[in-house]
Amino acid sequence: MFYLSMFTQYIGQYMKTRLEYRGDMVVELLSDLLFQITNLVFILVVFGHTQFLGGWTRDEIIFIYGFFLVPYAIFGAFFNIWDFNDRYIVKGEMDRILTRPIHSLFQVILERMELESLFGAVTGILIMTYASIQLGLSFQWYDVLLFMVFVISGALIYAGIFVSLASIGFWSDSPTSFMPMMYNIGNYGRYPVDIYNSVIRFVLTWILPFAFVGVYPAAFFLEKEEWYVYSFLTPVMGICFLVISVVLWNAGVKRYRGAGN
Repeated sequence: MFYLSMFTQYIGQYMKTRLEYRGDMVVELLSDLLFQITNLVFILVVFGHTQFLGGWTRDEIIFIYGFFLVPYAIFGAFFNIWDFNDRYIVKGEMDRILTRPIHSLFQVILERMELESLFGAVTGILIMTYASIQLGLSFQWYDVLLFMVFVISGALIYAGIFVSLASIGFWSDSPTSFMPMMYNIGNYGRYPVDIYNSVIRFVLTWILPFAFVGVYPAAFFLEKEEWYVYSFLTPVMGICFLVISVVLWNAGVKRYRGAGN
C-alpha cells in the first residue's frame, strides 16, 4: 500500500506539471502520432509492391504493428531510463536517490515517467481494430484477459532489457551507447520474425526477445497455431527478464560508491 500511495502521488504531481504547459504536451502527442503514422505508411508502401511478406498479409502485419505499440507505450511511459548513466551516475543524482527509504529503481521509474506516451496505446488499439475488421477476426471474452496479460508481459520484457542495460552504469561510466542501438534492435519485434534469417530470429526470440513484444503474442489473435507455444511463453519471458534486471540492479546498487568529487 505504501508503494501504491507513492505511485499515485507521483502521478498527481506529474499531471500538475504537464498540464501547466498544455501546448508542449499537445505538440509532443502530435509528434508521437506522426512518428507512428510514418511507420504505418512504410508498411503500406512495402505492400504496394507485394501481396505477402514471408507468408503474412498486409493486414496481419498492420495488426502486429498495432499490437506492438500497446506494450511499447506502457514501457515508454514508465521506463524512460535511456539517460540513466549520464543523469544518475555521472552527475551523481543516484546519491540523492539512495537517501530515501524506498527502492531505488522504483524512484528512478517514477521520476522519469512520461505518461503522455500512453497515447501510443490508444493509437495501437485503433490500428488493431482496423486490421481486425479487415481480417474478419472474431474474439472470445477471455481474449481481453489474454490481451492484457500479453501486453503487460511485453512491457516487462522491454523493461527488463533496458533496466539491465542501465544497470551496467554501476560498473562502467560509458554504457549509454548501447541504448540507441537497443532501441533500434527493438523495432525488429514489430515485424514477423520469419522474414529474417535464422540468426536474427534466434536473437529476437531467446537473447533479446523483442519478438515476444509484438509478433508472438499477436499471432495468437491472428490464429497462427504454429506460434501458439511462443504466444503463451510471453508471460514467462516477461517475468524472467524482469527478475534478471532487478537482480542486476540490486547488485549494481551494492557496488555503487557515490559520485565522488
